[in-house]
Amino acid sequence: MNPPPTDTPATSQGGAPGAIAAAGPVPPTPATPPRGPDPRPADPRWARPALLALLLVTAVLYLWSLSASGYANQFYSAAVQAGSESWKAFFFGSSDAANSITVDKPPAALWPMALSVRLFGLSSWAILVPEALMGVATVGVLYAAVRRRFGAGAGLLAGGALAVTPVAALMFRFNNPDALLCLLMVCAVAAVLRALADGRTKWLVLAGVCFGLGFLTKTLQAWLILPALAVVYACCAPVALRKRFGQLLLAGLAMVVSGGWWVAIVELWPASSRPYIGGSQHNSFLELTFGYNGLGRINGNETGSVGGGGGRRGGGGWGETGLTRLFSADMGGQISWLLPAALILLVVAVVVLWRARRAVTAEQAAQRAEFLVWGGALLMTFTTFSFMSGIFHQYYNIALAPYVAALVGMGATLMWRRAGRLGASVLAVTVGVTAAWSYVLLNRSPEWLPWLRWTVLVLGLLAALGLLLSLWTGAPAREQHEVPAEDGAPTAPQEPTRPHAPHAPRVPRVAGRLAVIAAGVGLAASLAGPVAYTLDTVNTPKSGSIITAGPSVRGGMGGPGGGRFPGGRMPGKWRGNTNGGTAAGAFGGAPGTGGGQAAGQSRPQGQGGRSQGRPGQAGRPAFPGGPGGAAFGKGAGRMGGMGGLLNGSKVSAEAKALLEKDAADYTWAAAAIGSQNAASYQLATQKPVMAIGGFNGSDPSPTLDQFKKYVADGRIHYFLAGGRDGAGGREGSALAGGFGGFGGRGGPGGGSSKITSWVEKNFTKVTVGSATFYDLTARKG
Repeated sequence: MNPPPTDTPATSQGGAPGAIAAAGPVPPTPATPPRGPDPRPADPRWARPALLALLLVTAVLYLWSLSASGYANQFYSAAVQAGSESWKAFFFGSSDAANSITVDKPPAALWPMALSVRLFGLSSWAILVPEALMGVATVGVLYAAVRRRFGAGAGLLAGGALAVTPVAALMFRFNNPDALLCLLMVCAVAAVLRALADGRTKWLVLAGVCFGLGFLTKTLQAWLILPALAVVYACCAPVALRKRFGQLLLAGLAMVVSGGWWVAIVELWPASSRPYIGGSQHNSFLELTFGYNGLGRINGNETGSVGGGGGRRGGGGWGETGLTRLFSADMGGQISWLLPAALILLVVAVVVLWRARRAVTAEQAAQRAEFLVWGGALLMTFTTFSFMSGIFHQYYNIALAPYVAALVGMGATLMWRRAGRLGASVLAVTVGVTAAWSYVLLNRSPEWLPWLRWTVLVLGLLAALGLLLSLWTGAPAREQHEVPAEDGAPTAPQEPTRPHAPHAPRVPRVAGRLAVIAAGVGLAASLAGPVAYTLDTVNTPKSGSIITAGPSVRGGMGGPGGGRFPGGRMPGKWRGNTNGGTAAGAFGGAPGTGGGQAAGQSRPQGQGGRSQGRPGQAGRPAFPGGPGGAAFGKGAGRMGGMGGLLNGSKVSAEAKALLEKDAADYTWAAAAIGSQNAASYQLATQKPVMAIGGFNGSDPSPTLDQFKKYVADGRIHYFLAGGRDGAGGREGSALAGGFGGFGGRGGPGGGSSKITSWVEKNFTKVTVGSATFYDLTARKG
């Protein structure tokens, strides 16, 4: 196969065609293998200061008032604390330092946080700062990836758009695995783009390592974009076809090794001497990967989840599926602000550059390949998220954020450079559509900044009109033109004719200024909505298992993504902002439970901070955390809804003192049903607390016989009676019947229910304030 085409330097950029010939003979240079054109444009002077400013602003945005969220998701914070105390817990991702059970994900996302806690001690900052720094790094890598082919302006636009995407600001200030996964996916795409530029194997191998580490972060979700990237490389790489497939095989091998070494160790490790694999029903990480965290997320058959198996039609408790899912009330404000713009620019850019398949220029072919990479990643993720029937939370949409931002930066820059009729028209339509969609999203929260939606709409439409007027008044044509060679074949694109060049048509300056002003106003209008959402997110503490960005919205069903919730349909027309321990959804108690009290009034664990509830509106159900509305939260008695399942509780000083007393004499200071319940006490005391049944309380770990043996051996001191703050004596046995409509706990054998019944029957109750425990060293009678 012939080497890839390269640009012929027949005309120096901005110079005279005969400049090279006039300079005399050129001395020979050593032969080098063809690597395609150097895609890196010369940066203007303002590029580096602008990049540093972008990174600084991003850092301030993501670090601002970070500790207000306390321990954020206590489920993962407890595992971080355990990993900081025990290297074995660090390796496996155990929920407690005594290694009873792991979290329901691989441990890679926990490792940076655990190392930080080892260095700086347990605190909210030590846990969350690594996540914020990952966000800054992601913005920087995205900038570099986009800038390499499209220039510093495109890179800054892409990086800025990512930084102010609400769901990105949400998750880069939180301790779920999604922050690290997002960083790794952007690094993987950037490595593939470098491989497409020069055909070097090392970049594909690096991409494979990123995908492998992504698997150790969030299993199969890391591989959603893998098919698209592999196909684009196989079709567009600047090397021989046989070499392309060899490189892809090496990259696959790197992925398997970097992601499989941990899996192999876990599967080969004797089960009796390692923690139980949380989220599985048979103590197998492979089962977890391909079941609960794999195909179960696609078809809804998630044995052990809060909804059980069954594959409910249309998304069941996690929202209606379909192409409009990510534009719905629950999802739209998280990610879709620039999604229409990204799709429009992707389609137009690929069409405009498609003629590169006839070898117009290597540069155009390379640009098209980059659009296909980012666009393929976007479409694969968008399609999967739109139609998956299993567990799907709003914050998953962070996976789309870098792809949307990259396409907006690249596409807008490409159209601006081609600002003839096509470029200006596309930009005008894109700005107009974005402004109109921003109005729709902002109108879902009519009481929140009511002036903003009208401002965005008016400015966006005026900007679109200005871009069109700049055409009609003779805006400068920055479009690249192909100059036919003598044999009729097209050559490299030439610089646009400058207004002062001989015989060039004189362009009115007012038209050029109008285009620049309209573009600036359009950019401001397009980003105003997401910036406002992001600032609201930054200023609102977040904690719990289900969190969302931005204000409360009208039309969302709340709970796990809207639609029908397992156990019954939730009342209410508003999806609440999850502030300070509330979950997304304004409802109190699923069928079968008592109503829980509002959780927005509770203070997150950790470094303190405020929790802001939003008051209910007249004639509407109250927002979570506001008066008059029930939500996931602190229950005085039985748990309302899934309070103990989705968020931990505030531990009183008396309860903390009780568990800390003589804790060194026991393997576990206490045991509790569900990981969130256990996490609250573990983080308060920094002593191991056994999470019976794992996150959902449905994993068969430990069995009743195993638990009896632990008690007989004197390894567990107390049993936490209730799901929230140990509340309620017999009220605490609501756990035995499930979280209202969720069925029995403890997997197929109902282990959690049996353990609870056995403990209540045989051991003495101890009440400390509002908390109720059972002393497993003191039998009744």
